[in-house]
Amino acid sequence: MRETLILGPKDRAAVLERQRTLKMARSAHAYVRGNTLQFYEWLDGLARGTLPEGPPVWICGDCHLGNLGPLADADGRVDIQIRDLDQTVIGNPTHDLVRLGLSLASAARGSDLPGVVTARMLEEMIHGYVQGLDGPDGDAAPPEPEVVHTVRRRALGRHWKHLARERLKDVEPRIPLGRKFWALDAAERDALHALFGEEDVRGLVRALNGRDAVQDIRLIDAAYWMKGCSSLGFLRYAALVRIEEPQDRGRLALIDLKEAVASAAPAAPGAEMPPDAAARVVAGARALSPNLGERMLPVRLLGKPVVMRELAPQDLKLDVDQFSREEAVRAAHYLAYVVGQAHGRQMDGTVRAAWRAEVAAGCAGAPSWLWSSVVELAGRHEVGYLQHCRLYADRQAA
Repeated sequence: MRETLILGPKDRAAVLERQRTLKMARSAHAYVRGNTLQFYEWLDGLARGTLPEGPPVWICGDCHLGNLGPLADADGRVDIQIRDLDQTVIGNPTHDLVRLGLSLASAARGSDLPGVVTARMLEEMIHGYVQGLDGPDGDAAPPEPEVVHTVRRRALGRHWKHLARERLKDVEPRIPLGRKFWALDAAERDALHALFGEEDVRGLVRALNGRDAVQDIRLIDAAYWMKGCSSLGFLRYAALVRIEEPQDRGRLALIDLKEAVASAAPAAPGAEMPPDAAARVVAGARALSPNLGERMLPVRLLGKPVVMRELAPQDLKLDVDQFSREEAVRAAHYLAYVVGQAHGRQMDGTVRAAWRAEVAAGCAGAPSWLWSSVVELAGRHEVGYLQHCRLYADRQAA
């Protein structure tokens, strides 16, 4: 039976905060992934010149393992790209490298790998990043590590029915309310119906689903979506849309609507970015992850900036529970290659060559700035994680 409980904003906020606290307590790696603010607090305390100042380009801003994975473009072609751009700004590309290095080091510790493997991972990160910077003019892409190849293989075999089973638990045209999906109040439902009446919104759905064949677009169901970690507590909705076609051939599309907030990542001095947070996220996505950016649109909902995107069945994230030694090193090289491609495509040849030389200068292994940054951050996050777990345990016992 369809649940009708509607949580008000205060009740929602309390539940979401508990869920975020639980997610971050599950492992040190989960804590690193969910605590972007601690990363940028550390960064803010660094003396200028501690890290290299790369050319100002759009960066992810939260470049951890879970934010890379297969993404389909509008035609269904799948590439490994950055898949979450909430923190994107025009900034220093070094920040993405340090954030990725911290995430990889945390995953290695969670896999009980020795410190020498972390050193090798950071070394291969730099090699992969430099290779990615070379772009289409460089060598062929490195071989995909098994953790990436497996998730890409899954992505290529997925269709709407898989997305419906995973997200909706049914192929019937409704969103099942429960632990993940919550009922909307009247104001939210009215706002969503009005949004899907806007021509630019309808235009995006048409463009992604064969403009000439689409006769009508109808919002048939929607719910609040409890999803993610750092985004918990902000607006997040799932909308189910029916796309009407000739000869009664209707299709369904699942739309993700996510509130965009101010980025914690520092922007480069003088960087010109859209003042609207949703427009900033979409601009960053189009620069860094074209497959994702072409499926996104900045909108206003309930007076707040929101990013709208149609979910594709092929969109998956990398969930790394355990790394082997060899797999960890290969993954570090390949994922940094993906980030290097994303940064490099924004640079002209001269700028790219100069940045490549600076990143790779003076060492066969990991640069000292990368190693020292990751080591210090890993220590800070370990202390923070244990304190977080103690507070969580105290709340559970209360």
